[in-house]
Amino acid sequence: MTLLVGVDLTTSTAIDPVADAREAERLGFDFVSASDHPAGTTPSYETWTLLAWVAASTTRISVLTRVLSVPMRNPGLVAKMAASLDQLSDGRLLLGLGGGHGDGELHAFGLPVPTPREKVDGLADAVTIVRRLWTERTVTYEGRVHRTEAADIEPKPARPIPVWLGTFGERALRVTGRLADGWIPTLAYAGVDRLPAMRERVLAAAADSGRDPESVTCALNLGVHIGRSGDDSGTVTGDPSTIARRLAELAATGFTAFNLQVRERSQWERLAADVLPTLRAGT
Repeated sequence: MTLLVGVDLTTSTAIDPVADAREAERLGFDFVSASDHPAGTTPSYETWTLLAWVAASTTRISVLTRVLSVPMRNPGLVAKMAASLDQLSDGRLLLGLGGGHGDGELHAFGLPVPTPREKVDGLADAVTIVRRLWTERTVTYEGRVHRTEAADIEPKPARPIPVWLGTFGERALRVTGRLADGWIPTLAYAGVDRLPAMRERVLAAAADSGRDPESVTCALNLGVHIGRSGDDSGTVTGDPSTIARRLAELAATGFTAFNLQVRERSQWERLAADVLPTLRAGT
């Protein structure tokens, strides 16, 4: 499987996302991503709007929602949004979905706050609804959290849009293996020691559902910083050769995609020149 490497775009309105995305494209990264936290006092762009603007201003690089909060948006509407953006971008969308991390944002917007169980059930419903609306003429579905009634969207996507899930708990990992094209945990939340067992749960669930486990992309969201090591266990630090080696070690455990969160935008060029070629040559 080809190794994919992307970089995180800040949603801050103080930064030009198009300029950053064009630079990432020029440097040879495979995708750019943006997190989904629409509420708060820090000036920021809404994720979907930002990535649509980026896709319209680039030609090759893919765009990843990392990850879109399912409780924030109706799954049927997400299916339509994704189909439209994928068509307009000539097949460059990676649809990342999550069960919803920040309850405070849901409270702020007056939205229902699901229980942990409902978040997992709602995520499974959302993937099912999205996939069926992309492929079926009329969809009536009664899930545990979400439903549709004789729903249809046109046009259908021209290709199967990859769906990656950001999941951590036992039930959510099983949903990922059963339904998703990819799994994108965050190193800071999961921890390097827990990742292999979590990945095995995803792949076992895929196999139990009659799917090829190798068809599930295992992506890792992690911080990267060229410089002296610090105390942040969610960030890979060191000189470029050390970073390349540590990423290669993670790739050897089964991760075939990395989303790099780089605090200093000035480090992108060094990563592209001194880390990506070594990493890709060894995988």
